[in-house]
Amino acid sequence: MARAKSAAPAPAEAAPRPLAGGARGTVSRLSDHRLLPIVWLALLAVPFVAPNAYLVSLANMLLINLILIASLNLLMGYGGQISLGHAGFFGLGAYASGVLSAKLGVDAWIGLPAAALFTGLAALIIGIPALRLRGLYLAMATLGWNAILVVMFNRLIDVTGGPNGLLGVRPFAFGRFALNSDVRQFPLIWLVSLLVMFAILNLLRSRIGRALRAVATNELGADAVGIDSFHTKLLVFVLSAGMAGIAGSLYVHVNQFASPETFSVSNSILLVVMVAIGGSGLFWGPVFGALVYTAVPQLLLDYEDAELMLFGLAMLVVLIASPTGIAGLPATLRRRLARRRP
Repeated sequence: MARAKSAAPAPAEAAPRPLAGGARGTVSRLSDHRLLPIVWLALLAVPFVAPNAYLVSLANMLLINLILIASLNLLMGYGGQISLGHAGFFGLGAYASGVLSAKLGVDAWIGLPAAALFTGLAALIIGIPALRLRGLYLAMATLGWNAILVVMFNRLIDVTGGPNGLLGVRPFAFGRFALNSDVRQFPLIWLVSLLVMFAILNLLRSRIGRALRAVATNELGADAVGIDSFHTKLLVFVLSAGMAGIAGSLYVHVNQFASPETFSVSNSILLVVMVAIGGSGLFWGPVFGALVYTAVPQLLLDYEDAELMLFGLAMLVVLIASPTGIAGLPATLRRRLARRRP
């Protein structure tokens, strides 16, 4: 007797696959695009709710520091290149724009893009040999570059004013309407910082941003799939320096003064620490880093003798509690709670 044919099993439907890391990143970045204008619209209220001009001036410095730290986060957090010369590029942009204004009478609106171009060109010249180095050797090369710049700022007295600083820098102005007060300066700094943050966000979503992450993760692997790792690192190094130059130009025209002490090697090291505290490689990390960099020294003014010790202790506590920085603290807490669940 012939056996009945067993029915062939129906093809099972493919199980839904989890989103890849790239998809999750896209969703996160899209939410950042929505969140960024909301946060910056809220910041517009600062001049109206701040009880005095001093707090408005701190808000101005916060946004300038944000540009500076966000540009370093682009290079260090996303590109994996440690630079100890970022304060030098900050100072180069400040002196380039300040000297054009104080010595040559060039309008500040021209000095702003000129500072970005000048620092970008300097980064290109320095980056071609320096970025062939890796790790500690690259950090040492950029540290030496910062030290050379500080010596130049001090020795070129006829140009930079030397240790006494650069005087006579004129503020931004619309005709006769000069932006010579903290409240008047805030909208300009607010707008520039918003444009820089949007530029970084769009860059990270672009092909260059994906190539940058690939190079930071595995440089040999990136070369193997056709990414030119050296030119990718050089491009981001130049862009990062150009943004630092923009921050320097804003700084010198807001304060109408520049001193070599502001752009020292110790400040470059502190900027690297602020990237780590805020959240290295996280888009919102520089916001928290800039907040700490701006506010904490003001809070510790009454403890002048112990300021450095307390500052270092606070940074140590933050990094132990959350190795991914303040911006990564929610994710760190979620992971720890998940491990404690049965």
